[in-house]
Amino acid sequence: MLMRHLDVFAELVRAPAALTVPGDIVAGASAAGWPYGVRAGGGLAAASVLLYWGGMALNDYADREVDAVERPGRPVPSGRVSPRAALATAAALTAAGLGTAAAAGGRRALGTALPLAATAWAYDLALKDTPLGAPAMAAARGLDVLLAAGPTGRRAAAPAAAAVAAHTGIVMALSRREAQGSSHALPEATLAATAALAAAVALAPGGRGGRHRAASAALLCLYGRTFGGAQFAAIRKPDARRLQGAVRAGILGVIPLQAALAGRAGATRAALPLLAALPLARRLSRKVSPT
Repeated sequence: MLMRHLDVFAELVRAPAALTVPGDIVAGASAAGWPYGVRAGGGLAAASVLLYWGGMALNDYADREVDAVERPGRPVPSGRVSPRAALATAAALTAAGLGTAAAAGGRRALGTALPLAATAWAYDLALKDTPLGAPAMAAARGLDVLLAAGPTGRRAAAPAAAAVAAHTGIVMALSRREAQGSSHALPEATLAATAALAAAVALAPGGRGGRHRAASAALLCLYGRTFGGAQFAAIRKPDARRLQGAVRAGILGVIPLQAALAGRAGATRAALPLLAALPLARRLSRKVSPT
C-alpha cells in the first residue's frame, strides 16, 4: 500500500525531474561566490526541489480538465488522486520549500523564495495559457538560480539565471505542441535558439581561466548533444512522440547547461555531481515521465 502511494506521489510531482533543480543552486551560488556557504547550499537545493514538486502537483490540479482529454492516465484524471488532494499536496510542498529556504538562508533567501513560489503558482493557476505563460515559467527558473546568489550576488549570477531562463523558454515553446505535433518550423526554430544559447554562454566575457573555460565548452557540447539531438529528430518527423521526446530531453538537458555555467564560474568540481545525476534522471524518467 505504501509503495503504491509513493509511486502515485512520484508521478504527481514528476519526481525524476527534481534532479534537474539542484543545478540551479550550484550555478547561481558558484557565480556569486557561494554567499551562503557550501553547507547552506544543500538546504537551498532541498528547498528548490520542494518548490518544484509543489509546482508540479499544482500543475496537475490546474490541468485536470485538459489532462482528462490529452493525458487521461495522469494521477488526477485517472482518479488515483483527487483534485483536493493534489491542491493540498501543492500547498504543503510549497510551504515546506519556503520554510526550508528560510532555515538555510534566512530572510535573504526567503526574499527570493517567496517571489519564486508566487511566480510558479501564478503560472499554474492563471498565466499558463496566456502570452505571459512561457515568460513566467522562464522567470521562475531564473529566480531559482538567484535563490542561492543572495542580495549581493544577484548581479554576478544574472547571466547564469538568464541562460537557464532562456533554456526553459525553449523547452516551453516545444511543450506547447507536444500533445498534437507541429510543423517542421517549430523544432527548427528551437534548435537554432539552443545553438545560439550555447554560443552565447561559451563566448560571454568573464569566466575563470582557460582550464575552466575549456571544461565549460566540453559541457556545452554535451548540452547540445543531449537537447539538440532530440530536436533534430523532431525536425525530421515533428509528430507528438518526437516532440515529447524533445521536451523530455530539454527538461534533462538543463543539467549539462547548469554544469557548464558552474564550470565557467570556476566550480568545475561542483559540476561533476550534476553530471552524475544525468544518467540517473534518464533511467528514472523511463519509469516516471518528467513531463
